[in-house]
Amino acid sequence: MFDFDKVVDRRGTLCTQWDFVKDRFGHDDLLPFTISDMDFATAPAVLSAMQDRIDHGVFGYSRWQHEDFYQSIEHWYLSRYDTHISREMLVTCPSVIYGVAKLICQWSDTGDGVVIHTPAYDGFYKILKGNRRTALDCPLIKDSSGKWQCDFDLLETLLMKPSTKILLLCSPHNPTGKVWTQEELMRMNALCERYDVKVISDEIHMDLCWQAKHIPWQKIATTDYAVVTSASKSFNFPALTGAYAFINNPEDREQFLYQLKNVDSISSPAIFFVLGHIAAYTNGGIWLDALRDYLQANLIYLSKRLNESFPELNWAIPESTYLAWIDLSSLNIDDDKLQYRLIHELKVAIMPGTTYGEIGKGFIRLNVACPRSKLKQGIDALISAINLI
Repeated sequence: MFDFDKVVDRRGTLCTQWDFVKDRFGHDDLLPFTISDMDFATAPAVLSAMQDRIDHGVFGYSRWQHEDFYQSIEHWYLSRYDTHISREMLVTCPSVIYGVAKLICQWSDTGDGVVIHTPAYDGFYKILKGNRRTALDCPLIKDSSGKWQCDFDLLETLLMKPSTKILLLCSPHNPTGKVWTQEELMRMNALCERYDVKVISDEIHMDLCWQAKHIPWQKIATTDYAVVTSASKSFNFPALTGAYAFINNPEDREQFLYQLKNVDSISSPAIFFVLGHIAAYTNGGIWLDALRDYLQANLIYLSKRLNESFPELNWAIPESTYLAWIDLSSLNIDDDKLQYRLIHELKVAIMPGTTYGEIGKGFIRLNVACPRSKLKQGIDALISAINLI
C-alpha cells in the first residue's frame, strides 16, 4: 500500500539533514545518515488533513484544548499501549526538547544534578550545560548477550545525592535503542520516590519498538513526573513544530503553562501540529505499521551486511528506533581516520559516537530511515571506509 522504496529528493528543501550537512561535517556534498528524521513522506492521512487546511486558506491563531485533539491522543494510548490517559494532565509545547528544558528549569536550580543514562542524546548535554545544571552520567553497560543494562547501584548513588533533583529518562533510549522493561522502570521509580527525585521521561521514540513493548512511564509512576513526547518522530513531521506532555502534579502543570504563556509568550500552537497529530493518531496507524516493517527490514539488512563483512562485530539490531548504534571497537579502528575516509573520500556523513558523550568512542550512529537504495550506498561506503584503514 505504501512505497517506502520511492526516493524523495530532499535537496533544496531547506532540510537540516541534506541542505545543512556542512554545518556539522564541513562539506555540503555528502550523503547523510545523520540526524533523526526520515527520508519518507509522512502518512497520507496527515498529508490529506494538511491539504484540506491549505485549501481552506486561513491560518489564524489556534488552540489545542478541544475534543478532537484529546480524543486522538486517548485513542492512541489506549489502542497502542493499553493505557488510559488523563486529559487533565495534558499540556503542549513547541518541541520535546523545549519541554524538557523548561521542566528542568522549573524543577531544579543552578548547579543541581540531573541524572542521564549515557551515551545520551546530544541535546540533553546542551540544555543541561546551557541552563547551568550538572549532568550526572550513569553509563549503560552492554552485557554478554549484547543487551544494554542499567547499573542500578551507580544509579542509586547518583540519585541519593542531595543536589540531585531530576532523573532525565530517554525511553526508548537514544542512541542505544534500549527499551526499558517494566521491572527496570519500577526499580527506577522506587529509587526516585525514595530520594524525592522528579522524573522527566522523553518518549518521542515510543512508537518505534521492534523487539519489546514500550511501557509509558505513567503506567508505573508513583511520584511526580512529566512524560514529554510527540508524533513527529513516528510520522516524520518535526517541522510542524509541536509536542505534548503529561504532568501529573496540578501545581507543576499550572506553573509550566504559566511559563509558556506569561513568560515565553507561547499560547497558540501551530495549526499543522494540531491537525497532524489528530490525523496521525486517528487514521495513520496502518501507515505506521507498514513503516515499522520497512524500518525493521532495513535494520536486518544492515546487520546482515555488516556481519558478513566483519563477523567479529556480531552486531544485532536495536530493540527500538531507526538509529543503528554500532560498536566498531572490536575492529580497533581509529575514529578520526574512519570519519576522514567517510567524509573526504567516500562522501558519506554518519554520526560519530562521541557526539553522544565520550562513552561513545568506538561507535557510530547510522540513521536507516531511508529507502533501501540509499541505505545500500551508505553501507557500501562504511564497509569500504573500514577496509581502507
